[in-house]
Amino acid sequence: MLGDCHLDVGMELGIKLRETLFDEATELDPSPYSREINHRSILYTGIDTQGYQVQNLALPKDLSDPYLKEWVKAPENPIIVGSPNTNDLDPFNLRDPSTAWLLPDGKWRIVIGTQHRKNGLAALYTSDDFVTWTVVDHPLRSVVDSGMWECPDFFPVYVGKSIGADTSVIGDDVKHVFKVSLIDGKKELYTIGRYDIGKDIYVPDEGSIENGSGLMCDYGRIFASKSFFDSKTNRRILFGWSRETSSAEANNLKGWAGLQGIPRTMVLDEFGKQLVQWPITEVETLRYGQVDFPSQIVKGGSVVEISGITGSQADVEVSFEIPELKDTEIMDPTWTNPRTLCEEKGVSVNGTIGPFELLTLATTGLEEYTAIFFRVFKDPNASNKYVVLMGNDLSRSSQNPTTTKASYGTFVDVNPAKEELSLRALIDHSIVESFGSKGKNCITARVYPKLAINDKAKLYLFNYGTEDVRITKLSAWSMKKAQVNLTIDINENN
Repeated sequence: MLGDCHLDVGMELGIKLRETLFDEATELDPSPYSREINHRSILYTGIDTQGYQVQNLALPKDLSDPYLKEWVKAPENPIIVGSPNTNDLDPFNLRDPSTAWLLPDGKWRIVIGTQHRKNGLAALYTSDDFVTWTVVDHPLRSVVDSGMWECPDFFPVYVGKSIGADTSVIGDDVKHVFKVSLIDGKKELYTIGRYDIGKDIYVPDEGSIENGSGLMCDYGRIFASKSFFDSKTNRRILFGWSRETSSAEANNLKGWAGLQGIPRTMVLDEFGKQLVQWPITEVETLRYGQVDFPSQIVKGGSVVEISGITGSQADVEVSFEIPELKDTEIMDPTWTNPRTLCEEKGVSVNGTIGPFELLTLATTGLEEYTAIFFRVFKDPNASNKYVVLMGNDLSRSSQNPTTTKASYGTFVDVNPAKEELSLRALIDHSIVESFGSKGKNCITARVYPKLAINDKAKLYLFNYGTEDVRITKLSAWSMKKAQVNLTIDINENN
């Protein structure tokens, strides 16, 4: 459980702790530590000598240190130990304790990801003192045949307010979000619902989909995400881990693998149906060299360069409107999987309304590019209803044959007859983060171009549909490198 946090631009997110937290959980640290659980504590997963995954407690050695550089382990560790006889939990797969929340009964609660046979579940634990924990006789939530659950996250969101809520907030003006990382398919699934504190259970809203086709924090290559409440700015902020697409050999050569995505704020949308995510405003301090396009038509079959910015590190915001929808391509009722649809109807397949949007990390001759696009279909069962596909087409992202070039897709809840189609893209060498419809849908792509690198990387608008579309707004910026705003040596004791 992390207490009040504040985020500074460029802060090193992975400051090396002097105490190694992830060695054998049975190892004890004799150092003195603070029992003030109302400040900051860390619960983390370790492994005991039986191979069981167990939970442990660490506390800051010096609460007066604003960076909390030194942490110590509790002598009581491990504080949570599962067994095959504990509510049918799998002790070999019991990991990733959530942020704790406090209810009016004075008890702390956490959930831990686990499974029973093939059923994913969030095991619920309570504590009076944050040291002694008792497993509740039922999970907070469980879903049949969903596989192992990792990194559970459970937090309130305000209804009708665009601010974050502290994890312990309860009331009629909040709903709750339950997020899990599905091992099967590596997906970040979430639902929105109500927390019944009397029964200590979470009940998703009617119509929620609790499998790999449900709502996701990111429809691309983000996994193991975690949110926290920033009490100084009243924001709930999400961090996500972006998995690699490069080969193991390439990772060894470059000396690193995996990236932390840009932190995002999270609020409930105006209809209470899904989360809206947006890059934290601190990122905008890295912008420079703004380029603006006036409102204009982008004709079918055209490609227009957005010049004057660094294509390898850029921030782009663009909005489109569709002048005519009368000849829109008919949606086949069997096209229910947006990712599969993106693969079948990617950028190389011309449509009527789309594909159109951005070609990022592109070469001048378009030998390489990572495409972000919208494509509009007509719902055959309703006269004035449309289906909007948002996709990332990575099929030409790199001429390196060893990188993964999967495509990603999601259906966006927007009516193109009445609303603009908006996109924000953050581009940084090997990662492209896309935010569609003001943050309703997010896709993160990892790419490793061979040619479109550094000053050879270009950025283009494109419209490969037969019908024209109109830009209503386009602003693009080059991006500076982030500065680490710490007064300490982060390499100390490496």
